[in-house]
Order: sequence, then C-alpha cells, then structure tokens
Amino acid sequence: MRRLPWRHSRHLDSDDAPSAQCLANVAGGRSFIRRFEADYAAKPVWLTENYRSTAHIITAANAVIAPAAQRMKAGYDISVNRARTKAAPGGDWAALDPVAQGRVTSPKEFFGFNIGDDYKLATYTQFIDYWKKIDAESDRMVVQEIGKSAEGRPQLMAIITSPENFKLLDRYKEIARKLAMAEGLTDAEARALAKEGKAVVWFDGGLHATEVLGAHQLIETSYQLVSRNDEETQRILRDCIILAVHANPDGMELVSSWYMQEPDDKKKTFGTIPRLYQKYVGHDNNRDFFILNQNESINIARIQYSEWFPQIVYNHHQTGPAGTVMFAPPFRDPFNYNFDPLIPLGIDMVGSAMHTRFAVEGKPGVTMRSGSSYSTWWNGGLRTLAYFHNMIGLLTETIGSPTPMEIPLVVNNQLPRADLPYPIAPQEWHFRQSIDYSVTANYAVFDLASKRKEDFLFNIYRMGKNMIDRGNRDSWTVTPTERHKCGRCWRHLPEVEPASKATLRANIANNKAVAAGAPGLLLGYTPS
Repeated sequence: MRRLPWRHSRHLDSDDAPSAQCLANVAGGRSFIRRFEADYAAKPVWLTENYRSTAHIITAANAVIAPAAQRMKAGYDISVNRARTKAAPGGDWAALDPVAQGRVTSPKEFFGFNIGDDYKLATYTQFIDYWKKIDAESDRMVVQEIGKSAEGRPQLMAIITSPENFKLLDRYKEIARKLAMAEGLTDAEARALAKEGKAVVWFDGGLHATEVLGAHQLIETSYQLVSRNDEETQRILRDCIILAVHANPDGMELVSSWYMQEPDDKKKTFGTIPRLYQKYVGHDNNRDFFILNQNESINIARIQYSEWFPQIVYNHHQTGPAGTVMFAPPFRDPFNYNFDPLIPLGIDMVGSAMHTRFAVEGKPGVTMRSGSSYSTWWNGGLRTLAYFHNMIGLLTETIGSPTPMEIPLVVNNQLPRADLPYPIAPQEWHFRQSIDYSVTANYAVFDLASKRKEDFLFNIYRMGKNMIDRGNRDSWTVTPTERHKCGRCWRHLPEVEPASKATLRANIANNKAVAAGAPGLLLGYTPS
C-alpha cells in the first residue's frame, strides 16, 4: 500500500488525546519552519494530494480545519490525488450503500429546525439556498429561475419527476402543449399522446406572504418528493411531472425576516409589518392574473399557459374557516356555467380524493362547499384563471401559524354533515400539524394524477376541442349566412337592405383581418 506523504513524520492521530504539550510541540514546530524559511529563503512545497480518503471525507476535513487561520497550509486545501479526480466522491463503496443512495439534506439539517416548528420561519434567501442544495444532491429535481420578482429576486420553479423522465422532458412538455391546444389532432391521436405523456401537476406556495404555511409546505413537500423511496412516491414520480413554484419571493423575505427578528417568541407577530408584502399590490397580487401587471404574475402565466400547460393547478392559501382546519374543494354552487362541464366534474373528483385521504390518515376538520364561500366565479386569481384554459384549478384555505393557536368551538361544526364529514374537536394547534395536512393534500393530488394520468391528459384535449367547436359557432348574432338555419325566425325579420349587406360584408372582412393579426376591433358580426 502506498504511504501517504503526510505520514512520513509523526502527527496527531484521531485517537490521540490532545494535551497542552502536544499543542506546544505543534506551535514550536510551526515557528521553527517559519524561521528556517526566512533564514534560507526556502521555497515551500505544499503536499496537498491525498491518496486514500474519498472526496466527501476530504471536503468535510477541509471544512473542519478552515477556521484555524494560523495553520501552515492556510489557503492550500487538501484534495484527492490526480489519478482519482474522476472517481465517485463517495468512493468505490458508495454504490453499495443503500442508505446513502438518494440521500438529500433534510430541512432540519439545513435550517436548524424542522419545517413547522413553533416560532420558526425560513426566509426566501434560505429557501433559495436549500433548493439549490437538494437540487445538487438529487437526480429527481431541477431548479429553474422563471424570472425576476418586483424587487429583483430570482423567482424559482422546481421540476420534480423521475430521473428517467428528465431524459425525455422536452417530449413530455410538447405532448402537454399539443393536448392543451387541441388543434390538428384526432381523438385517436390524442389518446395515443395521453398514453405516452405524463400528467403535469402545478402546486405553489407563498402568494400571500403572511399566509406563511404556503411557502413552508413547498419546502417540506419538495423535500419529501426527492427523499422518500416508498412505492407511492416512486409511482408518482414515474407518472407525473410536478412543477413546484414559489409565487412571491419578496413577500417571504419580508415577512419571515420581520417575524424572526424579534428575540422574544411571545412577541413575534406579522401584524406590525410596515409595508406591502408585494411591492405594488400587496394582497391584491391574487387579483392580477386576468391582466398581468406584476412581474410574478407574468412569470407564472408564461409557465402555465405558454410553456408547460399543467392539467392541474393547486394554489395554497390561508386561513381555514373557524372550527375547522382546512377548506378544500369541491366549491359551493352555483358553479360558473361558462366553463366546460369537465371543469367542475374534475374539481369534484380531485376534491373527493383529498377528503378521502384526510379521513384515511386520521386528519379531521376538512370542510367543503357550504363550509365556506369559495366558488368558481372569481376570475382574477391564480387558480380561477386556469379554468379558462381548461385546467383543474384547486384552492385550499388552511389554518396554522408558527405561533401556536387554538381551534375554537363552533357548535355547528361538531356533528358530521355532507360538507364536513369528519369534524374536529376544539384544541391547541401547532404549525407542524398544518404542514402535515398540506403534504397530505399535495400527495392526494399527485396520487390521483398518477393513477388517472391518461384521463387528465385526454380531458384537457377534449375540453379544448369543445371550446374550439363552441368558438366557431356564432350563437349570438343572426346573419344572412344563418338564414337557412333559422327557419321561422326569419319570417319576422325584414329583408336586409343593400346598405346593410355592404356593412355586413365590410365587417366580415375587418374581422377576418383582425383574426389574422391586423390591428383593430372585432365588429358586430362573427362569421360562423
């Protein structure tokens, strides 16, 4: 066995007990070498190559000795010898260690606390660093910047799926686009693409920054997806491409920093934050998605409607109705009848999967429909605009704060009913419990998307096809070209005057030009 250069002379071994004499000897030796170097103008040669330890061990050793600024080799870190520079960082035995495979840094190891611990929040700066770290450690996750926030921070999205799916990511992205656009496809072709493709599921957090659960469940869920090796997680990663998106970077940095700056846990609060948690619109950032005035909204809309076309969009919010833990779909009636019927049916199907999983896992207190006022009618929000693109938009509103709270007694919520099948008793409530509920909700969505991925992919095509057909029918204007279809109604209309016919012809020509891209407005006639 080749002897290591630094073993030619006696050094402290790991099992040597440090003593004052040992430390004095080391200090004396260092002083003698420095004096010899000065007296004889000697040029030092640094022995920095290690011939035995793995790269991981050497990296850890360098980190341990780095604070010793007076050491002889300051600035000359140890490295593996040149012949081993391309070897696995964990050495030849790493591949034989099942415990180390897929090992990623836990939130507790990185932040110093578990996500959901009382009185603890992470800032967005820490969030960025953590996602970058587990991205480097896992082959299931790729972190991308989707644009800048209003204050110039990078807005991040993590793509989470199996390593095999990453190899064909562009193909799956193209399949999602083709099915969502629903143009130039037959039903048979659409079914073949649905069979080949992967379900694309969006979930986000942090849009309303004082609703701190959203951003923190994003951290915990992404960690679980890249670290768990159970059969369900493996199936989800195989069948789905999950887009995890932070919706408001600036807000998380402001709110978490403000809360954590107070040293007295009992005085920590969000109530005294002195400015908006989104630079220009604050809470109304969830009113911007129909007009796209804000950087973050533009970034999100580009991913949703121009690049990835997810079949499911899950938007996390707070807080839940009094006497419950969470509101989850289905939404109250009446639903927005402008949407394809597959939208409310899809929402109900996913919502049922969520409520069922809560009951199976023994998590009571989740209400629906009449349990709150949420509906499908508000058109300016992140999840509601998705309906107009034939995506299943989900909203949950969940209680929880890093400052422990109480679930109050609401008498009407103590007996089960159709919209609250599993009530919860009044009790003290901790932030970690809300994190766990959020992970359950996420996994319910991922699980259903995995099991029925072909249905979700084909249904977005079917809805798109229905909308194209509907848009190609003039259902609101009676025109001469419709006369043969109208039957008796035309008996009650006067003959169209020549001038009116000319106007109609001009409007038809104008509308065709506008449809082809020319500037202008659509005028009072839409061709069938």
